[in-house]
Amino acid sequence: MRGTVWYCRPMRGTVCLSPGDPINCINDGAIPGHVINTFCWITSTFTLPHQQGKPVGTHVVHPGVGTIGDHEKETRYHAYYQWVPFMLFFQGVLFYIPHWIWKNWEEGKIRMISEGIRGAMISSKDERKDKQTRLVQYIIDTMHLHNMYAAGYFLCEALNFVNVIGNIYFIDLFLGGAFMTYGTDVVRFSNMDQENRTDPMVAIFPRLTKCTFYKFGASGTIQHHDSLCVMAMNILNEKIYIFLWFWLIVLAVMTGMALLYSIIIVVLPSIRELILKRRFRFGTPSGVSSLVDKTQVV
Repeated sequence: MRGTVWYCRPMRGTVCLSPGDPINCINDGAIPGHVINTFCWITSTFTLPHQQGKPVGTHVVHPGVGTIGDHEKETRYHAYYQWVPFMLFFQGVLFYIPHWIWKNWEEGKIRMISEGIRGAMISSKDERKDKQTRLVQYIIDTMHLHNMYAAGYFLCEALNFVNVIGNIYFIDLFLGGAFMTYGTDVVRFSNMDQENRTDPMVAIFPRLTKCTFYKFGASGTIQHHDSLCVMAMNILNEKIYIFLWFWLIVLAVMTGMALLYSIIIVVLPSIRELILKRRFRFGTPSGVSSLVDKTQVV
């Protein structure tokens, strides 16, 4: 989870470093360039979903960019690019929360009770044995007193899993329901023939969009001016979210397996006994069984 936090942090600044200006719009010259750029940036641009997949150069100028006609109701507006840096920052905060909760809950207890037992700090076998004896005595004296500690650990593991799944649904909502299959669509696209494929990254993160500017003419009538806008930022956004798709899938699998492992250990004492017998071969089977019987997890 910490890796996700550190990934999202630099992305906040990187989004602003895309090649060229974030948006560049061209029109018939009736509107100054800086005006149309600012207007289209703050009001969002759009594409036409029904024109995705049509041949570029003969039917459309770019995937999703063509004549509006009778299909104007199918217009898809793209305003998310204004919020990408904030989204990445917010996701970084969400991934940091379980780590912060655990650090405050744990308060360095494991480091404190195991200090000097492992690593280069042990000067002799006698010293090691003495520290181990004191640790064993501490465990005996505080048996059944760390239930809240264990509960906090399991809570943070559950939060990790819920956080990953929640982020997947959150991004899917942010991208208009296109994130769930984004990674599989990109993989499928890369394996298709060059002539018969439509890039899913262009559909979600279009590099060329449309924008309509309305103003009053000399006679007082309302005029509309269509513009084509180059979205240079989206060449980076599409890479960020394809990485996030695969990364979140990996995290979901790993955290799900870790949570399942913890649940099995909690609800099945026989599994705890089996693990202890395999990891700590210096103890007798009867001694391990007795230890499991005397301890409780919750």
